[in-house]
Amino acid sequence: MFKLSREPLRYSQSCQLNGKRTFHQGSHIMAEASKGKSSNITEKHQDPIVAEEIEGALKPQASHLLFASKRANAFTELMSAKKPKPAAEPAEIPAKPVMRGFDARNGLGLYIEHPEKNPEGLVVEYDDDFVVINDKFPKARYASSLLFQSSPGLIIHSVHLLLIPRKPEYYNQHPLHLLSSNPAFLAEVRRCVDRLKQLAASELRRRYGRHSATDVPYQSALSDLMSSPNPPPASERDALLPPGRDWLSEIKVGVHTHPSMNHMHIHIMSREMHSLCLRHKKHYLSFNSSFFVDVDEFPLEEGSERFHPGDWPSWDMKCWRCGENYKNKFAKLKGHLEEEFEVWRKE
Repeated sequence: MFKLSREPLRYSQSCQLNGKRTFHQGSHIMAEASKGKSSNITEKHQDPIVAEEIEGALKPQASHLLFASKRANAFTELMSAKKPKPAAEPAEIPAKPVMRGFDARNGLGLYIEHPEKNPEGLVVEYDDDFVVINDKFPKARYASSLLFQSSPGLIIHSVHLLLIPRKPEYYNQHPLHLLSSNPAFLAEVRRCVDRLKQLAASELRRRYGRHSATDVPYQSALSDLMSSPNPPPASERDALLPPGRDWLSEIKVGVHTHPSMNHMHIHIMSREMHSLCLRHKKHYLSFNSSFFVDVDEFPLEEGSERFHPGDWPSWDMKCWRCGENYKNKFAKLKGHLEEEFEVWRKE
């Protein structure tokens, strides 16, 4: 069972962790793109996120600025610069050289090893086998329902969760190889994913149900039910309500053919692509092309072409909803996605 982080969440399911394990982070660098089935990959690997995002794994979230002390004004800084520094102060400085040896692509290791510390307020839940965190650079507004309320003061209003295995033997594994060659692990992932997808669908309904025409029967019945003298508990409501809109079909789960981060991780996200972090062509294509492999496609066959995405950043961009081809015109696609989002949530 998962243990929830201490961050405020609208999450009704009770979770508890039976035991804790601590793992030591090494230099987990995925130098080889894969093993076994994908050992013959020769094309140049293209990161689905840009360099500043990879380096951003070392930067604090905006929400943490709320708890930081206020920066001194220019006059105060100028005056403090003239004050003599205590002799003992230089001895406290050697922290920078330590960071030079840290590969930002190993940034997920921090959440794997010490999720109980909730680094940067991103940890949502964890147990001995997996940790679920909020992606720092979400590409969809509601990627999973586990983070129903973002951290206080968070500038980015969208969310995007990652399911990360905590066992060291999975750290360096390429996702396509691991999910294709380890049936036990694939079954475990599917078990977790099924639960997360259900929760994500419930959150989409909570956020957008009142705007959706096809969800009117459910919303009306829910309103009547909750207005009754003795409304049933949440665990019994769905059985008493009409189905309404199929929000589960709006959730996508998968992995990148060549991940930017070294540690194995799985994306759980809604598909509307409505996010402030969607800023580049590669952002869009990495989740809306064959570069993104859905969990339901595993295990891949031996020698599958999915191991070889080719020059995917050069591919045309097509709207995920209507299929219109925007080729390389990202700005136009971005504007179109805003329009599609409004139609999508109201359908």
